[in-house]
Amino acid sequence: MPTRERRHPHRASKRRVTASGFDLRVSPYLYIAPFFILFFLFGLAPMFYTGWVALHEWHPIGGQGDFVGLANFTAVLGQGMFWKSVFNTLSIFVFTAAPQLIAAIFIAAVLDANLRAGTFWRMAVLLPYVAAPVAVAIIFSNLFGNQFGLVNNLLATVGLPQVQWTGSSIASHIAISTMVSFRWTGYNALILLAGMQAIPRDLYESASIDGANRVRRFFSVTIPMLRPTLIFVIITTTIGNLQIFDEARMFGGAGGNGPVGGADGQWKTITLYLWEVGWRQANLGRSAAIAWLLLLLIVLIGLINFLAVRRIASSENGGKR
Repeated sequence: MPTRERRHPHRASKRRVTASGFDLRVSPYLYIAPFFILFFLFGLAPMFYTGWVALHEWHPIGGQGDFVGLANFTAVLGQGMFWKSVFNTLSIFVFTAAPQLIAAIFIAAVLDANLRAGTFWRMAVLLPYVAAPVAVAIIFSNLFGNQFGLVNNLLATVGLPQVQWTGSSIASHIAISTMVSFRWTGYNALILLAGMQAIPRDLYESASIDGANRVRRFFSVTIPMLRPTLIFVIITTTIGNLQIFDEARMFGGAGGNGPVGGADGQWKTITLYLWEVGWRQANLGRSAAIAWLLLLLIVLIGLINFLAVRRIASSENGGKR
């Protein structure tokens, strides 16, 4: 007995075409759905919940209290220690971002050359990133010790005065930025290396035929072609440097119930201040408000970076015309 598909071949073909079209329209969304589901559960949902907490009095034990509106935000903005933590965070960011980016570009350029045991060197530059942040912070805290630190001993050897790394704001910011750069420079270098290896080698050959030496090829070919990767690295570096916690928490041997961020808050970052308000002062409402203010600061600096890069790109395109 003939089946339904044999009796109505045109109808079966139409169903297959419809199913195929439905699959083409829906399957891409199904492929990316896990990312958006996880992003909503672990990204957006906690962020909006933090905003809800910031609008209430909230205690770690008692939980939600009275609705206070923007009172937590105004209270935080009226505290001098908050603005000091903002200054410390931006200062460490300035000391970290530019040197880290320059060093990462240089390391990536070296790794992009034909080196022997290239895989070994690429793994080697990633080792600081996989090291535990607390271990790195403890080691560098000893290196930058005020009395018996290796850095001060080297300064004394060459006849320079010793530096009170934990007593000065700028000195402590330099020390902490050194820790951060040590951990993240290799990671950024590998991302930039991937961008460099995606540049067509024909461009280098053409520039070489035109008489450009290696330095000229680097600045005329590599850097312009690397701009999208540089933008990504700059944005991720900005986000990471504005959320420094481990290095600042462990610097100077701080621990237990001692002062966090220095006796006078010399290197207290926004995240350290957030943690202190939330868990030492047991005021999760104000802590959540600090978290949202940090988010706004990151978005603001990210927009500034984006506009600056777009302006540079537009000016270069206008110059070519």
